[in-house]
Amino acid sequence: MFKTLKRWALVAPLLVAAIPASAADITWQVPTSVPEGSPFYVNFLERFADNVDLLTSGRVEIEPFGAGVLVPALQVYDGVRDGIIKAGHSTPSYLVNQDPINAIFAGFPGGMGPEAYITWIYEDGGKEALYDLRASEGFKSLIVGIGSSEIMAHSNVPIKTAADLKGLKYRTSGPWAEVMREYFGAVPTVVPPGEIYTLLQRKGVDLIEWGPPSANLPEGFHEAAKYIIVPGVHQPTFLWEVVLKQETWDAVDDDLKPLIEKAAEMTTMEGLIHFYSADVKAMETYRSGKNEIITLDPTFVTELSEAGVDWITKKAAAEKDAGKPAMDDLLTKYKAFEATWSAESKYLIRNQD
Repeated sequence: MFKTLKRWALVAPLLVAAIPASAADITWQVPTSVPEGSPFYVNFLERFADNVDLLTSGRVEIEPFGAGVLVPALQVYDGVRDGIIKAGHSTPSYLVNQDPINAIFAGFPGGMGPEAYITWIYEDGGKEALYDLRASEGFKSLIVGIGSSEIMAHSNVPIKTAADLKGLKYRTSGPWAEVMREYFGAVPTVVPPGEIYTLLQRKGVDLIEWGPPSANLPEGFHEAAKYIIVPGVHQPTFLWEVVLKQETWDAVDDDLKPLIEKAAEMTTMEGLIHFYSADVKAMETYRSGKNEIITLDPTFVTELSEAGVDWITKKAAAEKDAGKPAMDDLLTKYKAFEATWSAESKYLIRNQD
């Protein structure tokens, strides 16, 4: 008896190894708008792939791809729409020029920070509004990533007042680019994420913004420019999403759909918490190095915020006047929640000096 069991103990692993692994029912190649290995790639897209694999028990496989491998970095939405890729991961920030309603989801100067924003998204109608917008475009959206506040700029020149911005070449995108040009006389430049470091290092621009502290750290922006400007009033928070054609989503088995959606939500929650943790460590690194960190005066922060709110309010009004009231309606709801949050969230303990 003992010899038989011993023989099975030696043979069983070989039998298991000989059984081919079950192929996934669904495989989606998902490119994103950032290079492979960037914090957004790892913290959002790779984490999503792992969570989908976990919750679907391997029935759905997400294959992440960095920017430029399957489609150009800024053409992820187009790639899905044109059928080049099944799914893509990007941010509404890159769609603001096509439809300004995306600014509400992208994050804008003067808008909600991550704490309030993620609450609005998941508990007070934000997610549903985004999904309805994408459905009108023929997409199924899955929110895969909400981020912490960004660094306003890594800069070759010090910035302390509005006058300091005039005429500066500023790598940025989305609502902030519009605000910089229209209100402060800066010259916004949009380039794919993978080109930002070289542009800053060679002084092709005066300053850049990209992500939160921990996302910028491995990019080395602090090595290319002396000044670090905070707080991230230009981008209090930000959102990334995975989009698919609606027919692609409709073809997914009904039992898998809620599991994929839950994996997206889990990724977003985990990703934001990770950013919080990594960001404070990154700020410690910056402060111990050779950079000069400039914290903007509160009055200047207010000036920047008010410009952002004015821009998006006027943009929504213009859309309404043109017979497209959706942005104005959504912004009204957004502002109502933001006002309630600001008025009633003071009971929360926030560990700040």
